[in-house]
Amino acid sequence: MKVGVPKEIKVHEYRVGLTPESVREYVHRGHEVMVETQAGAAIGAGDDAYRQAGATVLADARAVYDAAEMIVKVKEPQTAEIAMLRPRQLLFAYLHLAPDPQLTRGLLESGCTAVAYETVAESDGTLPLLAPMSEVAGRLSITIAGQLLMRDAGGPGLLLGGVTGVHPTRVLVLGAGVVGVQAVRMAAGAGAEVSVVDRSLAKLRALEAQLPGRIRTRASTRTAIEEEIAAADVVIGAVLVAGASAPRLVTRVMLQAMKPRSVMIDVAIDQGGCFETSRPTTHADPTFEVDGIVHYCVANMPGAVPRTSSHALNLATLPCGLALADQGIDALRSDPALRAGLNVFAGQITHPMVAQALGLPFVDPVSALRQAA
Repeated sequence: MKVGVPKEIKVHEYRVGLTPESVREYVHRGHEVMVETQAGAAIGAGDDAYRQAGATVLADARAVYDAAEMIVKVKEPQTAEIAMLRPRQLLFAYLHLAPDPQLTRGLLESGCTAVAYETVAESDGTLPLLAPMSEVAGRLSITIAGQLLMRDAGGPGLLLGGVTGVHPTRVLVLGAGVVGVQAVRMAAGAGAEVSVVDRSLAKLRALEAQLPGRIRTRASTRTAIEEEIAAADVVIGAVLVAGASAPRLVTRVMLQAMKPRSVMIDVAIDQGGCFETSRPTTHADPTFEVDGIVHYCVANMPGAVPRTSSHALNLATLPCGLALADQGIDALRSDPALRAGLNVFAGQITHPMVAQALGLPFVDPVSALRQAA
């Protein structure tokens, strides 16, 4: 198969869909890989590295999209990229369609086959292609929180872990999934006082076992969230429902009880956000204030550390990408985990949560793929 890797054009997005190491694996399997010039420059992978791995380097994105049967990206295609997609072309990338009707409409109209990293799901419900970026985002959220707590960044002027004799910063983590666990570990390791809220008592028990005596856990209720919000200096929003819009756990009314200049980081913003007051921001302009509370809502947080992120992402996505390249849509027919990633096929929405979030018709992916046989 002809596999294309365009340079990412989302604001301050520096990751790359395939590293040179991954390109070698595709080429070894007999596939032709075409990479846009400078696509990997931000991770230290120049055009020569891709040529040595066996790729052809093309001058621009249009050349890549025109030549490729399958496009491997990191972030969702931007407006200019959607216009370059064509019917039956495979798109393999993070999509996060539930909060984005315009992107969804563009993919439907293009006729492409869109497989989303974030909804590829194992039988136990785990999301293997989302997990590495969730790890990065969870850890990064605490690094960013430490910066935003500083007075010159608009925060209250606190040191994340405090010092001897001074009460440490209080961090609240909403959600005990992959993002939440990483945020909790980082915050506790920095010396912060950490609370974590989740609906799953099993997840909370597991976290307590990992960090005995170092964190507080609470079952998720409205009362628990209100009480913890009022005491927190930092709130990390780390909730996820695969493929669906994130639940709004924090209302604007709750902000009135928060400490002035507290920091809220919405890691769920790429699925619409879990704070009522959230709106997407970029690395170029990452924060805004609502009622005196600092909000950070960058939708591609791992893009700030592209070397770590690109290599971690490629380790996870490579087996699925190779399966798609080897078998085309037959890989979706034979692999239920990969089929769960199919969001758009032949102008139809094939993921139930995406369809529900957008109020659009859902077509069962098995039926859709059978009809295309």
